[in-house]
Amino acid sequence: MAKTLDDKTIVKDYFNATGFDRWRRIYGDGEVNKVQKDIRVGHQRTIDTVIGWLEEDNSLTNLTICDAGCGVGSLSIPLALAGARVYGSDISEKMVCEAQVRAQSALGYKIDRLSLSTQDLESLSGKYHTVICLDVLIHYPTAEARDMIAHLASLARSRLIISFAPKTVRLSILKKIGEFFPGPSKATRAYQHKESDIIPILQENGFTIARTSMTSTSFYYSRILEAVRL
Repeated sequence: MAKTLDDKTIVKDYFNATGFDRWRRIYGDGEVNKVQKDIRVGHQRTIDTVIGWLEEDNSLTNLTICDAGCGVGSLSIPLALAGARVYGSDISEKMVCEAQVRAQSALGYKIDRLSLSTQDLESLSGKYHTVICLDVLIHYPTAEARDMIAHLASLARSRLIISFAPKTVRLSILKKIGEFFPGPSKATRAYQHKESDIIPILQENGFTIARTSMTSTSFYYSRILEAVRL
């Protein structure tokens, strides 16, 4: 488990320091460079996909949702606006503080529908109808992701939605190329996961796949799985 601690420490430190400013800009609406804009577009598509799934089910009003790894609130805030009761958390205190600022501005009288806290994924507790974890597993290898998914599954009464960077030949090549150009934006490890590894983990924890989607831009790749309890 030592490696998990190392990865968690790296992620926490990064998103409380140089990574915070970078990703706050990406997840905002201000000026960014071409690569950051591409990532912004890709991330938003993933958010829109998940919200679309929930809206299709007409299940947002008063639905209890855990947004594990909420970042600056990109998903938590629109879900609260749509009527859900959202419990967002992130390992980064700075990210949570930014989410609170954005929530105060966006939610108005609906602010009581969103609760935010600084917590790592493994320390989350409670029971929720739906648990969502987007763009978090990229920071952890599959062995650690297994434990994380199992814990998230234990919190979900009905549905678990996760996303991850899929392990493909093309992405593996791009990752290798990227390793030749280190910089502050590469301060966290980027792990890819095989879908054939992730789905059995969900099944072992009592879930079956209901819907899938793939977000793909030039610099952002995210496989989204919706799993429902058997």
